[in-house]
Amino acid sequence: MEHYDAVVIGAGQGGDPLARAWAGAGRKVALVERSAVGGTCVNTGCTPTKAMAASARVAYLARRASEFGVQHDDKISVNLAQVRDRTQGIVRDFRQGTEKHIQAKGVDLIYGRARFAGPKSLTVALNDGGQRELEADQIFINVGARPTAPPIAGLDAVPYLDYVSIEQLDTLPEHLLILGGSYIALEFGQMFRRFGSGVTIVEREEHLMSREDADVSEEMAKILREDGIEIYTQAKATRVNKTDAGIALTIQTANGREKTLTGSHLLAATGRVPNTDDLGLDAAGVETDAHGFVRVGERLETNVPGVYALGDCKGGPQFTHISYDDFRILCANLLDGKDYTTKDRPVPYTVFTDPQLGRVGMTETEARQAGHRLCVAKLPMTESARAIETGETRGFMKAVVDADTDQILGCAILSVEGGEIMAVLEMAMLGKVPYTVIRDGVFAHPTLAESLNNLFMTLDPAPPAPSSGQQRRQP
Repeated sequence: MEHYDAVVIGAGQGGDPLARAWAGAGRKVALVERSAVGGTCVNTGCTPTKAMAASARVAYLARRASEFGVQHDDKISVNLAQVRDRTQGIVRDFRQGTEKHIQAKGVDLIYGRARFAGPKSLTVALNDGGQRELEADQIFINVGARPTAPPIAGLDAVPYLDYVSIEQLDTLPEHLLILGGSYIALEFGQMFRRFGSGVTIVEREEHLMSREDADVSEEMAKILREDGIEIYTQAKATRVNKTDAGIALTIQTANGREKTLTGSHLLAATGRVPNTDDLGLDAAGVETDAHGFVRVGERLETNVPGVYALGDCKGGPQFTHISYDDFRILCANLLDGKDYTTKDRPVPYTVFTDPQLGRVGMTETEARQAGHRLCVAKLPMTESARAIETGETRGFMKAVVDADTDQILGCAILSVEGGEIMAVLEMAMLGKVPYTVIRDGVFAHPTLAESLNNLFMTLDPAPPAPSSGQQRRQP
């Protein structure tokens, strides 16, 4: 039995920096990883999908070239194998860099599958054969989550794709059917439409992105339909069959009728499950919820003293930046003696469609349900000078303001670079800056952020005169 001060299970976006921080503090640390360092983000999530989306945007702009006075004679086509190779090259570089940083800190990086043998002990089945027995004063669970498929009749007999396997395609689907209408589904749907595939999205809820306000969901659907994507909402997939032509997906539509959709490929983008089922958590006495997510408190502690969980495996928002914030909380509390918690932390996120949806804070629906008296600011991108100049006028900016305090409660920025604009308002929220400061602020012209002036001017029929030297910029 080898003893460590700490063992981290999983080298994802929380586990990797955690192991390095503990080693940097002079602790003896082992980091156990079953496949590749970097976690979902580097290997199958953020990095590869955004690299592929960049290729898709180039194809989109190339097809729009004549709108900008640029002429070309060749038909635009996409070589998906080259897209994949470019993407995997970026992933490989990120992964190798991460591994070097881990080893440079003196962390014992072990490739294998860890399983609890007791509350503070682990058995690791090594990838290259054999096993190691580890014990530690502290154990950190950072095992992430994986895609799961919905229970649809016939699905197990059909070669369907998930968000991992679709990244490995080297030939373009003729027609991609997508189960699900949330962020992963929309990003891949628009991406493959721009690559040249036909795309159909099937969502069982009333709107795409069902957690967003209806106006945001409807605008997103409008944009995707403009791109040539077929969308069915309030549609339940009932069975799947393999045919000579490809795949037949039977759905029950909103009016109760059955309809059969045909495609060459099927992507299941309906959710994820935690990688906790083979960890031996029972042997440690670590509690999970009904879905297998590790139960933690506000300080990320499990019910077993000295055992913590961070990242996607503990449930809640599954974002890289949340995993990294989990690391910061543990580092502050356990190394620096502070008392940080996850309570009330902001959860910003960006849906990397084009235009992007940048979101932080409350939706309008949530704010009303919480009892706030609201002012809602909204500005179509057709009224943004920068958007007009660059030919990117789809979408709108929306912010929810408490009418009694002038504080910004949340925003939805469905715009080109919507994630970047959202971050401006998030900083205002973090600093408790009232919306009037943004309304009257001086922003460089012509930038997208400058449109925040006009966004908040929609709340005031007669805004105060601009300060000396400031001029309101209207498109």
